[in-house]
Amino acid sequence: MKPLYLTDLDKTFLRSDLSVSETSREIWNRCVAEGGKLSIATARSLTGVRKLLAGLDLREPMILLDGAVIATMKGELRHVAALDRATGEAVIETGRKVCEMEPLLVGMEADGMETFVYPRHPNPWQQELLKTMHNDRRILDADPLKAMERNLKIVYMESEVKTMELEEALRRELGEAIEIKRSADPYIDCWFMTVLHPEGDKAHALARLEELEGVDRRHTTVFGDSHNDIGLFEMAGRKVAVANAIDELKERADIVLPWTNDEDAVARFLEGEAAFRYNQPTKRNGGS
Repeated sequence: MKPLYLTDLDKTFLRSDLSVSETSREIWNRCVAEGGKLSIATARSLTGVRKLLAGLDLREPMILLDGAVIATMKGELRHVAALDRATGEAVIETGRKVCEMEPLLVGMEADGMETFVYPRHPNPWQQELLKTMHNDRRILDADPLKAMERNLKIVYMESEVKTMELEEALRRELGEAIEIKRSADPYIDCWFMTVLHPEGDKAHALARLEELEGVDRRHTTVFGDSHNDIGLFEMAGRKVAVANAIDELKERADIVLPWTNDEDAVARFLEGEAAFRYNQPTKRNGGS
């Protein structure tokens, strides 16, 4: 059985300027050519992944939008976990009532196309994010903001205190009907709080991907750096944290690499793995 390697993107595989170095691209593509099963698990959309990972050989299905979607690079959907309209409306109304906060919505049309909806009056952090997407035709504003038929992600960008307050309120109101991921944004000075379907996180998506790939969990290795990778670490057979990962993730890791994302940590680990040439997992060692 060939092992599966799955990496987060931001601050893990990608460099801090959102680039893929020539070294990482060359090592990744060589490993895939040698038969390695490599994929990604990211909060980013398929469109965003295609832009960032141009030139990277991605043959396996990918975990996208924090786990709400599993799709191939060609856009073939393998799994979708979305909140229905009623649950989405309940989330939005709770945010307004408790914190006077409006979210960004990521939904999916009937044809599988992603749609991003933002409030007519976005807050400063939302405005900063939207500047990076100003030419994207999938971006729509709405007044009033309403949930879609299929809501992949409902995303709040605010302070740590406010997102914590809203998380507590949503858990009281909706309980197990939703999954919540909250973490500091690596690029903008705010906190992201993402509301998902209960089976729309990276952990559940990993279990589904293993099933699709015919891979036993013992033969799965994951790479990460932040809070939204904790569920992934709890589910995988082997967990690898990059040097710049948060302490909470390092404590859950089997291996903590001596390199950061800006030092091609994931690629350097992959280059040292013998598992591409043998149908068995490698020993747990320092990773090089």
